[in-house]
Amino acid sequence: MKKLFLMILMLLSSSLFAEGDSLSGKWKPDGVAGINLSQIAFSNWAKGGENSLSWVFFSNIHFNYDGSQYKLKNNFKFAFGRTKLGDAAYRTNDNEVYLENVLTYQVGWSVDPFLSNTFRTNVSAGFDYKSPLEPKVSDFFDPAYITQAIGFEYGKTKQFVTRLGLAFQETFTNKFRSYSDDPKTTAMEAFKFETGIESVTSTEFLIDDNLLYSSKLRLFSRFDRISVWDVRWDHLITAKINKYLNVNFNVLVLYEKDQSPKTQAKEALQVGVTYNLF
Repeated sequence: MKKLFLMILMLLSSSLFAEGDSLSGKWKPDGVAGINLSQIAFSNWAKGGENSLSWVFFSNIHFNYDGSQYKLKNNFKFAFGRTKLGDAAYRTNDNEVYLENVLTYQVGWSVDPFLSNTFRTNVSAGFDYKSPLEPKVSDFFDPAYITQAIGFEYGKTKQFVTRLGLAFQETFTNKFRSYSDDPKTTAMEAFKFETGIESVTSTEFLIDDNLLYSSKLRLFSRFDRISVWDVRWDHLITAKINKYLNVNFNVLVLYEKDQSPKTQAKEALQVGVTYNLF
């Protein structure tokens, strides 16, 4: 079934490109890359404290095509960072690759049919730092999540875009098979294929001339467990100081029962040096 869907996805994409306008002059690249830093150092400091250094390299790139009949949105997000406290070894504080492709065919309705593909995984190894032994719990493509969806999208304004569709999700693992294991079997599976419903909603608002808020909420539920939903809700507030300096406040909320029975949250407030790539 998975192979059949991928084949249909490629055929529909090819036909839409064949029917559309010429590609020349319609691509709209946009993106930034930069580094967020936090550092403190002590010398003969009587009140106590430890030296610390924290950095996160990030990039957020959009490569979109806007035609008269269809739109193709390509979003790539990369983040990797380390933290060092005192004489301790460096620890990973951010670790993600996220790629999203959405092809929308404009038929003149209130909503437009779409095909999408998303990919997410680690940049490198992840560790459980709460455990005394700090065991490795994940790695690049271990696990990796790839999701295809087909359905309808409402996206008349940049401030609010939402889509809902039938989804096919594949989970790939190597050593860390707890993410892909089927508890109903005795074997530890390295691959899991699931069908369900996916909803993705994004918002973007310019609060002030130099203050931007953006948010993306992704929901996924499997047909065999329709009452259990995976949740990924990413919030970002960016305050632009000047051409190269930004202050970023990011809150990421996750709930994936296969990973943890508890809701996960990550919050970061950082000053970053950014560079416009296009």
